[in-house]
Amino acid sequence: MTLQQLKYIIKIVECGSITEAAKQLFITQPSLSTAVKELEKELGIEIFYRTNKGISLSLDGTEFLSYARQIIEQAELMERRYMGKKPSKQLCSISTQHYAFAVNAFVELLLGLDVDEYEFTLRETRTYEIIEDVKNLRSEIGIIYFSDFNEKVLNKLLKENHLVFNLLFEADPHVFISSKHPLAENTSVTLVDLENYPFLAFEQGEYNSFYFAEEILSTVPRKKTIHVSDRATLFNLLIGLNGYTICSGVLSSDLNGDNIISVPLITDERMRIGWIANEKSHLSLLALDYISKLKRLISEYGYKVQ
Repeated sequence: MTLQQLKYIIKIVECGSITEAAKQLFITQPSLSTAVKELEKELGIEIFYRTNKGISLSLDGTEFLSYARQIIEQAELMERRYMGKKPSKQLCSISTQHYAFAVNAFVELLLGLDVDEYEFTLRETRTYEIIEDVKNLRSEIGIIYFSDFNEKVLNKLLKENHLVFNLLFEADPHVFISSKHPLAENTSVTLVDLENYPFLAFEQGEYNSFYFAEEILSTVPRKKTIHVSDRATLFNLLIGLNGYTICSGVLSSDLNGDNIISVPLITDERMRIGWIANEKSHLSLLALDYISKLKRLISEYGYKVQ
């Protein structure tokens, strides 16, 4: 086993495919495949599952990747200390549902870095894809929410994929609406108040199940529903159509301006928002710092952080 082989495995996971990893490593795909198979044979484990749809980490592979990253990090520290080598790029990848506080914490993480080079990834994406990202360690952590409705199903899926949910905070549902919306002056609203306005929800692709919806109370029948794929479009439609969406209520005026406001929704439901990680992985210092910044930001909004 060599450091080069460990770097190969890390690059394959980052790219999501052997073909793309080979391109970025400037070697042939057969050569890279052979190196992986030789390593698997030496260790007596299967690092990747191979199917017609591509590759994914096995359970043994997930554990191996965690150790490989630690070894490479330690080797680079030694090279910097004794050989004066330039440090590698700082790497970190986060997957999240569409939360402004997740973006804010990411911004603070980057602003706090004292490095010349980094390569970070922030994926605002669908719920199922967040789980897949963390399962296959394309992301170190993912941010999702539980409710009484979806918790049993999502928890089962997390356990099947050896993922663990860590609670950040509990939130009473709010609605995001335009500051010029007819209900903008209300101190709170009900679903009855909202029934004639368009409901905006993030589409979930082929896994378009109520259990994967980002919006709590997803099973409530509505007269008008619009599915969108990104936060900017959703906010534009909130303003242009007097629409609404249901969320945690944590809204950043720094990122989103003053055109969108948050109004409490009268309901008995609660949102339990947290981060998921692979039980076999060891979080990097950057990921731990990101979680710390998440907690500080959330506490500044008056929520009790777990």
